[in-house]
Amino acid sequence: MIVVDTNVLFYFYLRGAHTQAATAVFRRDRHWIAPILWRSEFRNALLRYVRSGEIKLELAQSTLAEAEWTMRDAEFEVSSPAMLDIATQSDLSAYDSEFVALARQVGVPLVTADMKIVRAFPEIAVSMEQFAEPPI
Repeated sequence: MIVVDTNVLFYFYLRGAHTQAATAVFRRDRHWIAPILWRSEFRNALLRYVRSGEIKLELAQSTLAEAEWTMRDAEFEVSSPAMLDIATQSDLSAYDSEFVALARQVGVPLVTADMKIVRAFPEIAVSMEQFAEPPI
């Protein structure tokens, strides 16, 4: 089991430059969890793509449905005090801090595409590429 941030989910479901790395993460560990917040971030990213004309509304809707189905029973509440503690220890946003807080709460790695998170919490956060590398 791993916590994945919204970027990993987005790259996994919408084909692009980072899809291969996200797919490699999925191959290594298929049990993904995330804070409930992932839905709002994912929706917002899809909306940006629709508004910019990069994807059609129908693709956004089907992508969202697929991601929500995959993440059913894998969404967790995050402790507000824990999130605030993490956010004040770093200059991460409250949103990013939720993913770190969940990883700590559950005791599993956070796999992310955001190197700022990896630099702030290297003991728990790992990049997609690092996680996908086979262990030596």
